[in-house]
Amino acid sequence: MPEPLVEVTEHQRRARVALTAALASGPSHAYLFRGPRGAGKARAARAFAAELLATGAAAPDDARRRVLLDPSPHPDLVWLTPRGAQHMVEEVREKVIRSASYRPFEGEKRVFVIEAAESMRDESQNALLKTLEEPPGFVHLLLLTAEPTALLETIASRCQPIDFAPLPAEAVEAALAGGGSPDDLAVAARLSAGDVARARYLLSDSGRKLRAAALEMGRTAPSAQNQPWTQLIAAAESAGEEAEETTRKLLEEETEAGVKRSAKDITDEAKRAGRRRRTEMLDLSLQLSATWFRDLTAAASGAPEVIDNRDHLADLQARAVALDPSRPRRAAELVQDTRRRLDLNVSEELALEALSFRLASVFA
Repeated sequence: MPEPLVEVTEHQRRARVALTAALASGPSHAYLFRGPRGAGKARAARAFAAELLATGAAAPDDARRRVLLDPSPHPDLVWLTPRGAQHMVEEVREKVIRSASYRPFEGEKRVFVIEAAESMRDESQNALLKTLEEPPGFVHLLLLTAEPTALLETIASRCQPIDFAPLPAEAVEAALAGGGSPDDLAVAARLSAGDVARARYLLSDSGRKLRAAALEMGRTAPSAQNQPWTQLIAAAESAGEEAEETTRKLLEEETEAGVKRSAKDITDEAKRAGRRRRTEMLDLSLQLSATWFRDLTAAASGAPEVIDNRDHLADLQARAVALDPSRPRRAAELVQDTRRRLDLNVSEELALEALSFRLASVFA
């Protein structure tokens, strides 16, 4: 079993078994690495690519070493990461579709990795379809996604799926070492759902503000007079504006360095990044609100050991005195229902205001 692959899939037994079996029996031409962010998909893809490109190489160990570097200097590894909210259509065409027709510079294989594959526009996905259907024998494509449902079915069905589970809280906590107090790290790890990047965000100033707004939504739920949902909107908008500005600066720097982009392309791409971040943060705030209600259910049921918001344990237990556990359980269901409604492009303000009244009726 390849040592690098064993190391990077320490917490992903199913993925390790599937990838090791693929190397032993003959790898497929296309794989879909699917699982939550922070689950180790990119590291596993790099380790898997290292083994693929070591095959038939004049110096396998050297080929493997170069592939494992990030960024990698190996000429037969093409790694595509979206620079903004989406992959650029021309980048997918030039760096993957057209490049896939060129024979390997070294060894016997070429590997193309598309990170955040769900960020490809439909135009890119449709263009990639022929490469997936009739790839040259030396080509292997690895598509990485945290949102497999955002991929066209024609794309997903032509890839062999490799599933990655969320990292356990202990693994996330270990990855955060030195990023805060032990208590803060433990709470962020439990709330991250196995996503190291999300845990780091929750430890940041903006992440703490977002979480505070989400918890306020839970605390004030019995009263529809309050409107804590407006704080969720404000926190999400702030995160979106920050992402838009960061993306704009990055694209402008790349343009100055010679990357061809019009001012309109930069503006459009930055706005897409901002909208995407805003939507992501609003969804996260609702997840955190639902977690508060689940914790309240656990406290009312006498199960404090499963509470995630452990830094608010005393508050939760005080609120749970003589509380029927079915009430906060129903509240969590309503929050999750609102998340689904927002996926259907329902007005955010109307959906959250309606949620506020529905929550008040649950605790009336």
